[in-house]
Amino acid sequence: MLISWSVLKRSKFWLLPILLLVAGLIIWMKSQPAQTLTKLLPLPQHTQIQAFFNQNPVNSYLEPYRGIQRPGDDLESIIIAEIDRAEQSIDIAIQELKLPRIAWALAKRQQAGIKVRVVLENNYSTSWSTWTAADVAKLSDRERSRYQEFVKLVDIDGNGQLSGVEIDRRDALKILANANIPIIDDTANGSSGSGLMHHKFMVVDSKKTIVTSANWTLSDVHGDLSRRETRGNSNNLLVIDSVPVAQIFAQEFSLMWGDGPGGLPNSQFKAGKPERPAVTIPVGDSQVTIHFSPSAKSQDWATTTNGLIGQVLGRSQSQLDLALFVFSEPQLGEVLETSSARQVPVRLLIDREFAYRPYSQMLAMLGVTCSSSNRRAWAKPITTAGVPELPSGDLLHHKFAVIDKSLVITGSHNWSAAGNYKNDETLLVVASPVVAAHFQREFDILYRSAKFTLPAKLQNCSRSISGQEE
Repeated sequence: MLISWSVLKRSKFWLLPILLLVAGLIIWMKSQPAQTLTKLLPLPQHTQIQAFFNQNPVNSYLEPYRGIQRPGDDLESIIIAEIDRAEQSIDIAIQELKLPRIAWALAKRQQAGIKVRVVLENNYSTSWSTWTAADVAKLSDRERSRYQEFVKLVDIDGNGQLSGVEIDRRDALKILANANIPIIDDTANGSSGSGLMHHKFMVVDSKKTIVTSANWTLSDVHGDLSRRETRGNSNNLLVIDSVPVAQIFAQEFSLMWGDGPGGLPNSQFKAGKPERPAVTIPVGDSQVTIHFSPSAKSQDWATTTNGLIGQVLGRSQSQLDLALFVFSEPQLGEVLETSSARQVPVRLLIDREFAYRPYSQMLAMLGVTCSSSNRRAWAKPITTAGVPELPSGDLLHHKFAVIDKSLVITGSHNWSAAGNYKNDETLLVVASPVVAAHFQREFDILYRSAKFTLPAKLQNCSRSISGQEE
């Protein structure tokens, strides 16, 4: 914006500062990237369904373990705040719990007479501080790296040795054990724990429910201690204030808990659970549909969790945006292909570790044909599927879709056969434009910096996409 000297001379003297201020503001606004301006515009929250993201550009917090001031919602503090409000009971089903601040909050509520119960995945139900050198030697490279992160977290004085005091202060499972908080895992039914206990939810006082895609670990919530540039795997969290919703989750927890520690092996995990159809519950001016996995393979696919996802995707009219850790379910790929053929724009982001594996449905969507899998490439491939650019070490851990900017699919459920038929999983469908706006912004931010170029080894396998489109 240019202001001529003649205009300034004709203006009254008091207008000069205002004109200069306006001109400067316009120049500044034009120089700012869209994401910076977005930070100035927090979105309204639903009164009963609040949505949070650990990469949210609107908010920032001082991360407690590395002392980093970073953008995002502090998911750990949000969880702790709900724990601190508990008056009667706290039931948690979480694949992995390694955050000591959450453990301390639970210990305090247990000591205050609040009933606390925890269900874990059996691979993560033993304190890593009890592992011997022989145990560590058996780990894969990835798991050994995670173990080393745990040691760095607990080793407060940094001398390379874990003292009893350090373990009592920083080992989350030891903190829970010291507080006499009862814990079971998915072997409590007498099984070997096949499949995963992959839930990530907490029910407080049978009134409030937290559902998240994040495990309660440093890498999933805040970032790695050994990589200060990381900001945690991209994850979301919902706080739902609804007694009927909490009751549905309490029932799922009760199936798994059974008689608890030392009781009969009557806990029900995985396919040992009875069939539980999807339930839709009004929450204020919105609706929440809840479905738990796994489903029996003998069940009609349409009534499974993946089947519910397919039904919701199939109703799309104007837009489909997906941010997924894993996407390997062919039938859901077919639903998206049909939607795309109906001229519904489909955009997809997949974590870079899974995007180009043989079973990835993203390859089918891009028209790649040279994989050894039985995946069928789309007849009319799209160019709007790619991987987000994240700091090295961070993953896209979301499992969400936004449909027509009014519906959200989210939870712990990966879009795979294992998620559908083997694992204990949570799926939510939230019908609310207010909630959807939060997920839409998260997707748009990730999509703006995504890469859509195939790796060199796959480029020769791709059909001529430009020739396929009409």
